Amino acid sequence: MPDAPIFHLEKRDDHIAILWMDDPHESVNTLKHELVEQFEAVLTEVEGNGKLEVLVFASGKPQGFIAGADLRMLKDVTTPEQAQSLSQMAQGLNNRLARLRPRSVAAIHGACLGGGLELALAFDFRVASDDHQTRLGLPEVQLGLLPGGGGTQRLPALIGAERALDLLLTGRHLSAKRARQVGIVDELVPKEILIDAAIKRAQSRQHARARTIGSVTNNLSFKKLRDWIVAGNPIGRRVLFDQARKRLLRKTRGNYPAPERILEVSRIGLERGFEAGLAAEAEAFGELAVSPEAKQLVNLFFASNELKKDRGIGDALIEPRAIHKVGVLGAGLMGAGISYVTITKAQVAVRLKDKDDPGLSHGLAYVQRLLDTRVDKRAMTPLQRAQSLAMFTGTVEYRGFANVDLVIEAVFEDLTLKQRMLRDIEAITDDKTVFASNTSAIPIKQIATAGERPQNVIGMHYFSPVEKMPLLEIVATDVTAPWVITTCVEFGKRQGKTVIVVNDGPGFYTSRILGPYMNEAIYLLTEGVAIDRVDGALRDFGFPVGPLALLDEVGIDVGHKVAERLSEAFGDRMRPPPGIERLLQDRRLGRKNQRGMYHYGKRKRGAKPVDDSVYRLLGVASSNPLSHIEIAERCALQMVNEAVHCLQDGVLRSARDGDLGAVFGLGFPPFRGGPFQYLDQNGVRAIASRMEQLSDQHGGRYSPAPLLLEMAREGKGFYES
Repeated sequence: MPDAPIFHLEKRDDHIAILWMDDPHESVNTLKHELVEQFEAVLTEVEGNGKLEVLVFASGKPQGFIAGADLRMLKDVTTPEQAQSLSQMAQGLNNRLARLRPRSVAAIHGACLGGGLELALAFDFRVASDDHQTRLGLPEVQLGLLPGGGGTQRLPALIGAERALDLLLTGRHLSAKRARQVGIVDELVPKEILIDAAIKRAQSRQHARARTIGSVTNNLSFKKLRDWIVAGNPIGRRVLFDQARKRLLRKTRGNYPAPERILEVSRIGLERGFEAGLAAEAEAFGELAVSPEAKQLVNLFFASNELKKDRGIGDALIEPRAIHKVGVLGAGLMGAGISYVTITKAQVAVRLKDKDDPGLSHGLAYVQRLLDTRVDKRAMTPLQRAQSLAMFTGTVEYRGFANVDLVIEAVFEDLTLKQRMLRDIEAITDDKTVFASNTSAIPIKQIATAGERPQNVIGMHYFSPVEKMPLLEIVATDVTAPWVITTCVEFGKRQGKTVIVVNDGPGFYTSRILGPYMNEAIYLLTEGVAIDRVDGALRDFGFPVGPLALLDEVGIDVGHKVAERLSEAFGDRMRPPPGIERLLQDRRLGRKNQRGMYHYGKRKRGAKPVDDSVYRLLGVASSNPLSHIEIAERCALQMVNEAVHCLQDGVLRSARDGDLGAVFGLGFPPFRGGPFQYLDQNGVRAIASRMEQLSDQHGGRYSPAPLLLEMAREGKGFYES
């Protein structure tokens, strides 16, 4: 039992009680196994109070309702039966809530997610604050799980199967306003009157609803006719679930079992009734909780949370400096994207510079379009857009840069140009200004040598498109000042990024491990493996985009330039096949000039057609029948092996950072956990042996990293304590 009460029942004289939840040991409320006894005792007290007419459930936290179940409960789970019992326990508590005699209301302000929303669904009503911090959702699918407290049954009963499946299968969060529109929330009010409004809602019998306990048909009269047509009859149900399964398999390619189990248990509830649905939900939760996919996704969750506390340096006495104004050099997609996340998420003023008016106008317009899109989607108000634009100005000179705290350079991958910009900035700023380069491969120290304050120079490697990609790779040289590192780390977090800190070197971490992965895809192409076969194999493996399609997106010329730098630094293991030069000689640059591995045009739907002339250009027939498994293995193991090289060389600080960097920056399959979790899961010794076999077949570029061989000999894993 916790040493302090988390639940407090406030009884009023007017037959009203408010049940407050406030965990004094945590900044947010979460549902934990050790709270069950205390919660059951409070419910017993409510059940025994025959005079009580209204029960309001509310959070004592000023900025949150319930953020979900505490995932640490799953760390000790080793069998499906153990996890199933957790689900049955949560279902039992929520069923007790749903059967309470007093009319009950959940008063929601702040995050109401996962188990928190499942609990709220068991109440008669849900009243939410209209605050932007109030978000509702069932994100379990993103962790390889499904809602285990009745959510797969109560949500379809409340809002209809079609809308419920959209939320259950995506895990997306809804604003309070959107939750009201779909029917999860009954009423929106200012947070200042939330409790009073909740009481009033419960007292207003004319708005009473049928409870969602017992049978999904209890609420049928409140659904639109369309909901019944879609899910309330066998034919409509079959169409709905068959189409949903086809869509999710196109997306997951069968790598994620949780969405399929969500479809299964939701359908059981609709067809066989509420109790059968709960039983199926608990059984599925138990099996998913111990699946390798969920284990890796939960590992990533914990690693990400741990990284949020990482300041990038070991000295706790060094504090980050405040960033009040940022200068961005280069108004292309990267510079404009950096500007956008700075003014919207970090809420810091930006001065954007480009070499000429057309370039600057393009960058300003790009940011304007992003803001307009958010307003159109009602994710931002017109006033908030105006406030963001007020912090954003442009120039073709250096006016307005003298007082910036941080300059982020995002120009072409040209060392001379970057060095010149460093000198220009140093000439007009003082020693408190940080100069960060967004280069993807040029060593930061080479840029810093041109300046007089190399200790202020650092790498801030963003990924395109900046407004969508979650990773920021901070690159420190051996002379970068610690205050510069921690300042950039904290600022990256303000921009909403997952931030890893790596040490300087050619390609840093992400570009360095991407290089051999992309090279191997081209080797396969020159061996006669079809373009779409290569890409399809890696998508089956779990990457969101195949390597050859990615090369088109990055730019074949850019990829070649990076490959040349890596080859100069690391020799034969990074040397690209000669085929890429023939592509460049044919002026194939990828999507940007509509000539690459694929045809580009006005086609908007369906897969892009392969440009078969690539095969003739390379002098190969696309008939190599290599299996998808071997194709994926050859490319993925190149990335994994180079990640070990990076850890061995001191580029990476930890295996954790390597896994997060690969997943959030390069799309390494999340359900595989990252390169180092992949090694541990599949066996370091087995992977090293397979690398040696591939080295014998295809050459020295497959030679296992020395650290990999050492750990294989010692029988160690990368996450052993």
